[in-house]
Amino acid sequence: MKLSILMPVYNEEERVADALKQALAVDYPCEIELVVVDDGSRDNTGSILAAADDPRIRVITHPRNAGKGAAIKTAVDSAHGEYMVILDADLEYDPQDIPKLLTPVLDGHATVVYGNRTFGSHSAYSFWYVMGNKAVTTAANVLFNSYIGDLETCFKLLPVELYRSLDVHSRGFGMEAEVTGKLLRRKIRPFEVPISYRARGREEGKKITWKDGVEAIFILGRERVRRSPKVAAS
Repeated sequence: MKLSILMPVYNEEERVADALKQALAVDYPCEIELVVVDDGSRDNTGSILAAADDPRIRVITHPRNAGKGAAIKTAVDSAHGEYMVILDADLEYDPQDIPKLLTPVLDGHATVVYGNRTFGSHSAYSFWYVMGNKAVTTAANVLFNSYIGDLETCFKLLPVELYRSLDVHSRGFGMEAEVTGKLLRRKIRPFEVPISYRARGREEGKKITWKDGVEAIFILGRERVRRSPKVAAS
């Protein structure tokens, strides 16, 4: 199996070099590629990526900022792996956890795996951020009669072709809710494994806001009332 690690990047000149180094330093149980999408950065992110020298890295550049969902779509469209996982460049997630996500897939116990964050004083920059995350996750569980622990997690590991078939349209952070809503609508329940997490604050460049939480709940409601996709007869 080959794993495509998809890294959307926007104005991360202070962290992107470390993000690449950490992602490539992991002892993965399979072949990997690191597909980086520079989503219209206006700082020195582009020059740092241009200097990256590792055959496992491929860099794609958007001429202007289009949002996380759009960056992931670009990365997925060019991915060569059978499986994919998203890894942001903000150093909030530890790529050393990615092999833990792969284990239930390689063991044949799961197809889709989410990394479940446990929030504590060291891993959340505000009370309202955690409550917002819990509200969005609870909305998904109520709407789809499921019980997942962390909808907004960046660590979503699934087959590349499955992601492509979801036809995700959200261009921003709403893609997290859209992916999960479409999976749950298809009766695909993610397998969850615990992961480490350290949230950064606004002063460190955190971009998600309360408006993204409201949008996520709207997207979940929209996906709930849509008809399930027809499955072709075999």
